[in-house]
Amino acid sequence: MVPYAGGAHILTGPNGHFSSSMSLPYVEGLYEAYLRGDPNLPTEWARYFDGLKDGRSDKHSSVTERPFPARSVFNPAGGRAAGTGPHGGRQGVVDGRQHVAGLQERLDQLIRNFRVRGHIVAAVDPLGTMPLPPAELDPGFYGLTEADLDRELSTSWFGGPEQRTLRQMLAWLRQTYCRSIGVQFMHIDSLRVRMWLADRMERTGNRLKLDREEQLRILGRLADAVVFEDFIAKKYVGAKSFSLEGAESLIPLLDMAIEKMGNEGVREIVIGMAHRGRLNVLANITGKNPRTIFREFEDVDPELQMGRGDVKYHMGHSGDWTTSQGNAVHLSLCFNPSHLEFVNPVALGRMRAKQDRFGDFGHERGAVILIHGDAAFAGEGVVQETLNLSELPGYSVGGTLHVIVNNQIGFTTSPHESRSSTYATDVAKMLQIPIFHVNGEDPEAVAQVVSLGLDFRREFQRDVVIDMYCYRRRGHNESDEPAFTQPEMYRAIKQKRSTYEDYFAHLHQQHGVTEQEAQQIVESKRQQLERELAEARRDDFIRCLPQLSGVWAGFKGGGVLSAETPEAPVDADALSRILRAQTELPEEFTIHPKLARLMKARRAMAEGDRPLDWGAAEALAFGTLVADGAFLRLSGQDVCRGTFSHRHAVLYDYNDGHPFVPLTNLTDNPRLVQIINSPLSETGVLGFEYGYSLDRPEGLVIWEAQFGDFVNAGQVIVDQFIASAEDKWERLSGLVMLLPHGFEGQGPEHSSARLERFLMLSVDDNMQVAQPSTPAQFFHLLRRQVLRQWKKPLIVMSPKSLLRHPVCVSSLNNCADVGFRPVLGDDGFGDPADVRRILLCSGRVYFDLAERREQENRRDVALIRIEEFYPLPTERLNLALAPFAEGTPVVWVQDEPQNMGAWWFLRFHFGDTLDGRLPFSAVTRPPSSSPATGSSHSHRIEQQQLLDQAFAVETTD
Repeated sequence: MVPYAGGAHILTGPNGHFSSSMSLPYVEGLYEAYLRGDPNLPTEWARYFDGLKDGRSDKHSSVTERPFPARSVFNPAGGRAAGTGPHGGRQGVVDGRQHVAGLQERLDQLIRNFRVRGHIVAAVDPLGTMPLPPAELDPGFYGLTEADLDRELSTSWFGGPEQRTLRQMLAWLRQTYCRSIGVQFMHIDSLRVRMWLADRMERTGNRLKLDREEQLRILGRLADAVVFEDFIAKKYVGAKSFSLEGAESLIPLLDMAIEKMGNEGVREIVIGMAHRGRLNVLANITGKNPRTIFREFEDVDPELQMGRGDVKYHMGHSGDWTTSQGNAVHLSLCFNPSHLEFVNPVALGRMRAKQDRFGDFGHERGAVILIHGDAAFAGEGVVQETLNLSELPGYSVGGTLHVIVNNQIGFTTSPHESRSSTYATDVAKMLQIPIFHVNGEDPEAVAQVVSLGLDFRREFQRDVVIDMYCYRRRGHNESDEPAFTQPEMYRAIKQKRSTYEDYFAHLHQQHGVTEQEAQQIVESKRQQLERELAEARRDDFIRCLPQLSGVWAGFKGGGVLSAETPEAPVDADALSRILRAQTELPEEFTIHPKLARLMKARRAMAEGDRPLDWGAAEALAFGTLVADGAFLRLSGQDVCRGTFSHRHAVLYDYNDGHPFVPLTNLTDNPRLVQIINSPLSETGVLGFEYGYSLDRPEGLVIWEAQFGDFVNAGQVIVDQFIASAEDKWERLSGLVMLLPHGFEGQGPEHSSARLERFLMLSVDDNMQVAQPSTPAQFFHLLRRQVLRQWKKPLIVMSPKSLLRHPVCVSSLNNCADVGFRPVLGDDGFGDPADVRRILLCSGRVYFDLAERREQENRRDVALIRIEEFYPLPTERLNLALAPFAEGTPVVWVQDEPQNMGAWWFLRFHFGDTLDGRLPFSAVTRPPSSSPATGSSHSHRIEQQQLLDQAFAVETTD
């Protein structure tokens, strides 16, 4: 910032040039000083204003962008400004300068408004609809007349010739901002970013020069798309395929994007998309063999899909792509349910895991492409959650390419019924990124936005949005009749030729591409598909079954009988060293005084002078794994400290707030430890961590809810991915979900992680559901998840009050023991022959029951804990029950209402008796639609009644 003698300041840009971020009143003040002949006016400004008299300005001192308003010093009240000439000049010279300067000012305003508003009238809709142009794009709005159109003005800062006539500028602005591409970028705060984009567009007229070979490649990719859809429609009449017809430019778009990224160093691309056009992308982009797709249409192998699998347009695929320059790119198209957009954070998580695994911490070797529908992009909240992750350090992947296949309809719903915004993409304006609206019938315009968009992504490592306007030639599916609800639209669509035909006509006229060349392209592709269909229909067709390979080699899924029990004990001395290491702080680090007491307590635990609490056991589990070279990622709301202030995995200096992660004391590679506070989001972050777990099976990947009650905000991720991915798509995950759960008088939204819902989803050994009741059990459970090769999601009902419960403690020796125990018997309590009732329970309620039993000295009551609900530990439970006499009643006790918790799950599996000899009943809260009371006093009364019933002589089913 350079001081000016008049008391104002000249704001300088990054290269010392004047910045357009300066205030308008200041610029007007400078010009008034110029008119007065002020000797203190900086030389650069005097030279600039001198240049305005003949329509030019010195390019070395020009203001890059001058967004003057209509009212200015030139025209404060609609007339010409009066005054004496600068530096003693004549009035006529001053008037002439003012007139030319006024024209320059108006041109500046016009250019700015084309940048801001030009997208409104861009010809992006292939169906021809166009809104009325805003007045700001009309030269007459600024008082410019026909006589002004041929006057030359300065355009050196615009790009291209240093001077152009107003007529030439208008034509160039309309080509740049109002043809087949409309761009929204002026909402970006950074002047440098805005001008980077403006320069790239305005120098080229927003067109990409393509040679004949590149144009033929585009024509060939359009042919791939068209021929595939035509072939499917004719061979499988009426079958659902969710055709890409009307949006065929998606295939050359992806082709160009992969080529460009691959030739610029990207080696992995993860793609997420919904079902429309998915089969086309599978066949023509990811390399899935068409014969496999046709075999799925034939549906002649029903025995392979009994009770499992998914429809063909939800399936994923991985393949390798070699660019024209010989660079290899691995493509992964994510599997996806019909729940539109929910795959977005999953795809991002997968890419972040790949980047971390490769050591690509600059996010240069991997990229994500997300393909959206217009209605879903505007309508689904997970889109906003995903966009919000894009530039957060713990979730960034270096920028995502978003492609909206804008059919201008959602099933049967028109845009004016489905969104309040002008564009389907308006939610993306929350980010400092450009949004390119492009006509999908202009493949060369599509090529331009792909090229520019990916240059932007590489330059700034931010997302970029391409909103490709097209249409849906058929209904929502092939058997649907769209004219029922959009008759006018579909009359127009019926008259449309394919984009391939239009582009061929363009190349035929402009570049001499012959009909013979085009027909040869189409026919060769059709013959290839015929050969693939013949192979698919062979009786001896061999289906290629997916195999666990790559990072998943050596891991396994399937039934729990194949799960080994890892034997990897850690002796007590090693545990002591590992816990002690996490209390050692750098010399320059000042810890919060209260946390100093925590560190002191942890050191006492490490020495064996105090028992381990929950936080210490967790720190030990993390520490032993990290010390052995395992990867740890813990993400969720407030996880660095812990919702209940028990963890403190990240410490913050009391003086300046800089962070320190004690776990990094245990490894030479601090990147093995990621403890990340997430945004206030369940769906987006849970989806991201699930995706992360798909590509980092060797580590411990944890998502923790702030309270378990909030997990239902991510229910789609649980239902459609975590619980069912192995069954539908044969994809494994070792994700851990920590869900704080417990009825402690905190109300209906802070009591229940909905254990019953997870148990309802538990079948075929698809996941693990546990509720450990001691720190040592939690320690072993976390270690088991990493050490064994059997990979399933782990759902943990984690504690709240037990974090500091004086009895809920363990010793170092408990952690040194071998393994997690799914059932904890009542070992050493008394003589089983004296027992008249067995109370079966899990989690927090055990400590209430144990305290009551101790108070009443009930030696006739045994307490047995189920620590893992699923896979159901039937054999372990029977062993724990074996010492008790036949006919001894077993009573399940739970905090939850009768219709919640584990009761109905256990009753379904066990029936009226356990082990065929022990009557089975339950004590619960009464059935309720809400988990818990909002009154803490009522909670205490209910809990007292629950305990009274548990120890009463009789119980009810």
